[in-house]
Amino acid sequence: MAIEGVDPRRIGRELAGAAVTVDPGLPAPVRAGVGELVRRPLGPGTGPRIHVGPTLPELGPGERLLWMHSSNAGVDALLASAAWPPGTLLTRTVGRMGERIGQYVLAWVLAELQNIPAFLDQHASRTWNRLPTELADGTLAVVLGTGGIGAGIAAALRRCGVRTVGVARTARPVPGFDEVVALGAPDGSRAPDSSGAPSAELAAALGAARWVVDALPLTPATAGLLGSGFFGAMDGATFLNVGRGATVRTEALGRALEEGRVAHAVLDVLPEEPAGPGSPAWELPRTTLTSHSAGPTTAADVLADFRAAWDALSAGRLPGLAVRLTRGY
Repeated sequence: MAIEGVDPRRIGRELAGAAVTVDPGLPAPVRAGVGELVRRPLGPGTGPRIHVGPTLPELGPGERLLWMHSSNAGVDALLASAAWPPGTLLTRTVGRMGERIGQYVLAWVLAELQNIPAFLDQHASRTWNRLPTELADGTLAVVLGTGGIGAGIAAALRRCGVRTVGVARTARPVPGFDEVVALGAPDGSRAPDSSGAPSAELAAALGAARWVVDALPLTPATAGLLGSGFFGAMDGATFLNVGRGATVRTEALGRALEEGRVAHAVLDVLPEEPAGPGSPAWELPRTTLTSHSAGPTTAADVLADFRAAWDALSAGRLPGLAVRLTRGY
């Protein structure tokens, strides 16, 4: 199946004669594993090129980029860096990121239920008090994004009895979620700060949620999407962002924290990274920053997803991790 002018059967026919390069900044095992898979010396040539890395390669005279496999899951920065070469396939690395991020979210959820921050404070002050704790069973989490990462989050939470409501562009059944609701208002209305207004179904879920998890990719449609309308629908939930920082309007999150609409925020990603000492993110009340560490990509992840894409193209099929450029994921 072709997508946006990219024909996987044509690319599959050209694999054997393509030069293959790997970004020098990637770990040595990636280079070794790619070389073993493609069974040819790595390096630029003439004609079609396959590249593995985080950024577009420089092409020599007569070269054209046939396929690029991004070593990252998010491709927003890559697509924004330059005009995408027509007819070039883009695939991305997800690996076990859904599992890793799912366990990250679960860790924060269980820490909150077991009152771990308060016990740490007691230990520091040498205070002995019995503190209340809760079970996860029967609580509600809203997960924005129902792809591989969102599904990994839902799987981790559901194993502890947390009910999960996924959020997608349209309401539809998605395996692994108890329910999936639409993201935006059916009439396309906007919040006062021009961010997206939640659908009635999403607003109801946000008002009932104990946790709200942002796992959205950054696209033109999601940039600055979560603002006053979104946070205004929450009623004391904890907000975790493991997607992209620029999907959130930081000033709106700050107001929601001050008003108690958001009880606590855990931000693994920010609009501008790294956060310097003067970043306003450090001043947000009841907020914890975790330095973009929830879902690290390993060499094994890059190799596994590149191999899966190679095998699919060799069979004339579109890889499962092919990026739809108009969507940005």
